[in-house]
Amino acid sequence: MTKGKLNIGIILGSTRVGRVSPQVGDWVKQIADKRTDANYEVVDIADYNLPFLGTTDGTDSGIVAWNKKISHLDGFVFIVQEYNHSITGALKNALDLAREPWNNKAAGIVSYGSTGGARAAEHLRGILGELLIADVRVHPTLSLFTDFENYTTFKPAELHFTNVDAMLDQVISWSSALKTLR
Repeated sequence: MTKGKLNIGIILGSTRVGRVSPQVGDWVKQIADKRTDANYEVVDIADYNLPFLGTTDGTDSGIVAWNKKISHLDGFVFIVQEYNHSITGALKNALDLAREPWNNKAAGIVSYGSTGGARAAEHLRGILGELLIADVRVHPTLSLFTDFENYTTFKPAELHFTNVDAMLDQVISWSSALKTLR
């Protein structure tokens, strides 16, 4: 990655078989890659085989690699799906398995679900605050009914492209400002 540019991770918040978060994450990355203000990468929590918090001594290779990855990033875009009015257990666990690596960084949220994932995003905002992550205001919400064909094939409405770009503007501004605190 280019030295000097911010590193922004697009965090896939689901590990479920048949998940659509990789489609959404890749779409966000395609939009981000048209920009020149940061290095963007998709970070899939499924790749880290994270154990449940408190079930190990914390020295597992997955936990160590996860913390190293989060430490390397200057900001985040969380791809959040709504499960039972909240975020996934896998995402909550991944957030809890790192602490200081999250601190003083910024994040945007792209959510989806029957109500655009709004309830999951609101739950995530409270968790991010506890981890000293500043979440930005622009929040693209995707509907399972209008932005996905048969609930599985992602086909976003045109308005979401503008919203993602505006969210990324805010993530970059806040990530730049917060980098001075680290």
